[in-house]
Amino acid sequence: MTKILVVEDNPANMKLAVLILEKAGYAVVCAIDAEIGLTTARDEQPDLILIDIQLPGMDGLEATRLLKRDDATRAIPVIALTALAMKGDEERIRAAGCDGYIAKPLRYQEFLATIAAQLVRV
Repeated sequence: MTKILVVEDNPANMKLAVLILEKAGYAVVCAIDAEIGLTTARDEQPDLILIDIQLPGMDGLEATRLLKRDDATRAIPVIALTALAMKGDEERIRAAGCDGYIAKPLRYQEFLATIAAQLVRV
């Protein structure tokens, strides 16, 4: 079963993402901040990571940079979750090492389509 790590500090957003992913047949592991997310990524070796950009402490872009520098996690695709989908954000997100991004609020079909497209590349 495909395993997805969701790194999200907002309980409502986490609950929604987990519900959608589990209903679509994915195994989901969760982390509420970047530090836990980094450890979980190394330990669990998920097939994909969804990471919120605005996290307490270390933000999602810095966490992504660290994931992409680490031999143990560099090959795992990372999709940013962001409520800040403005002009120029995609370039900034991709420059940090993210393989894509999904704007919040989550739109069910777009969310799953972006995830499926990224997993095909793996």
